[in-house]
Amino acid sequence: MRLTKIYTRTGDKGTTRLAEGTEVSKDSPYVEAYGDVDELNSAIGLVLSLDPDEKIRISLESVQHHLFDLGGELASAGAIEPLINTELITELEQTIDLLNNELDPLEEFVLPGGAETASLLHMARSICRRAERKTVSLSKQQPVNQALLGYLNRLSDLLFVMARYENLKKDHKEVFWKNPRR
Repeated sequence: MRLTKIYTRTGDKGTTRLAEGTEVSKDSPYVEAYGDVDELNSAIGLVLSLDPDEKIRISLESVQHHLFDLGGELASAGAIEPLINTELITELEQTIDLLNNELDPLEEFVLPGGAETASLLHMARSICRRAERKTVSLSKQQPVNQALLGYLNRLSDLLFVMARYENLKKDHKEVFWKNPRR
């Protein structure tokens, strides 16, 4: 695909076309879901621009491609073969386990923050959760590849572990929630 013209003016009245050609409102559940996935991909791009640990960089570069595919699936309204599958979810789990093996076990809730990359990974995690919620909402109205839900769910777990890992590697102490009942 080659874009010779970036603007089309077709969205000036609040509509857009899905990849398979259907015209929808820009606030349709499809656009909401793939828009949040796009925002997540941008947040990950920001993390990558700040030179995270190499293990994280390698994983996030792969995740960006998968998120582009995931957004493409959502934008196609099911008109393309699924690109996201359980093997990709397993890859995320393996990376979680690899990174988590170097971290202390959690005994308290971790507050978002720490190193700049860790803070941005926490932000990406919360964007990922929103993308997951929007995709769940869409799946209640339209058929959706269920692997998309699993991928987003596991990705948010990975982003959390990556934030903790970045704080470890950048020698930032994690801040734990102080339970007011203790």
